[in-house]
Amino acid sequence: MRRLLALAAAAAVTAVAGCTTTTTSGTAQQRPRPSGAARGASAAGPAGCGATTLSRGRPPAWTNPGWANSANTAPPPIVHAVSAKGEVAGFLFSYPLMAGNPVPYSDKILWVVRLPRDGQPLTVTGHPLGAPRPAVSTVWAADSQPGEIYPSEIQVPRPGCWTFTVAWNGHSDTLDLPYVAHR
Repeated sequence: MRRLLALAAAAAVTAVAGCTTTTTSGTAQQRPRPSGAARGASAAGPAGCGATTLSRGRPPAWTNPGWANSANTAPPPIVHAVSAKGEVAGFLFSYPLMAGNPVPYSDKILWVVRLPRDGQPLTVTGHPLGAPRPAVSTVWAADSQPGEIYPSEIQVPRPGCWTFTVAWNGHSDTLDLPYVAHR
């Protein structure tokens, strides 16, 4: 039922045009993760990986404008992550995220940025935690609304904990997201 609600919410978000992806090879490592209380987790939920806790509860209030035109006045209770500096929230419309090409699933992430995008694109670069390769990179246009949002789909070549740097309009922040093998 939750997956169905998440897919319905995803359908309500405007699709984004234009992306580029690059992939190379390397290895991943794990590092300790702070507790949910230390990262400001809003409710018990999936554990996350690296330095990022995943939550299913209420996200930061600054993300609410991203949901202004939906049936909800606040984000639905889907899995989300807040970045290291607290400037980006990633809402995972399918959980767990799956490595490879997870057809018929979609690894949609709705990025909500706290600082203005001023029409500038969002660049997301990722690599396995603790390793520079393989690397993935995508660019998403600032053409979705309401609020400071960027819908995306990010495919990684293999499972593990992935570190992502999210950059827009001169700002950047990082977060770690877990990917599992495609079922």
